[in-house]
Amino acid sequence: MHNASSTQISGNCEHLKKLIREVPDFPKPGILFYDITTLLKDKVGFASLIDSLADHYLAKDIDLVLGMEARGFIFGPAVAYRLNAGFVPVRKPGKLPAATSKYDYTLEYGTNTLEIHQDAIGKGQRVLIVDDLLATGGTAAATAKLAESLGAQIVGLGFVVELDFLEPRKHLQNYEVFSLLHYDK
Repeated sequence: MHNASSTQISGNCEHLKKLIREVPDFPKPGILFYDITTLLKDKVGFASLIDSLADHYLAKDIDLVLGMEARGFIFGPAVAYRLNAGFVPVRKPGKLPAATSKYDYTLEYGTNTLEIHQDAIGKGQRVLIVDDLLATGGTAAATAKLAESLGAQIVGLGFVVELDFLEPRKHLQNYEVFSLLHYDK
């Protein structure tokens, strides 16, 4: 189990945490929301974030980067570009035009479904899954299982922010997980 303090940073990314706005009581009372839009608008911070995330995977021969709707679409293509890899979107149902494979999974508050084009991943392709936030691990685990159903070899799961206090890695024990920023509350 990975236990991180609220100031733990993977690599040299302390400056990135200073660019994230903390919004109390959003989306409901008692929740502290970590708003990354303030980081995204900072051109040096955004470039540093992408470089730091991609650098962790440069030597891992990634074929495809998968990003989940919606914020995975922000980071996935940029990381894919830096890794000289392709990008594949993982979408909510009904958003992809060609034949899809889907994966239904359970969340604390209900169920959700992810879809991917059936021809998006070739058997044995090395895949990196990227998203902004690792909270409970449910969406990341579902995305990995969906990709594996198409023959992907999951090289890793990369995140900008990880909420350690929710213990998301317990759902991802079969995967290499890397997060730039950690929060313990």
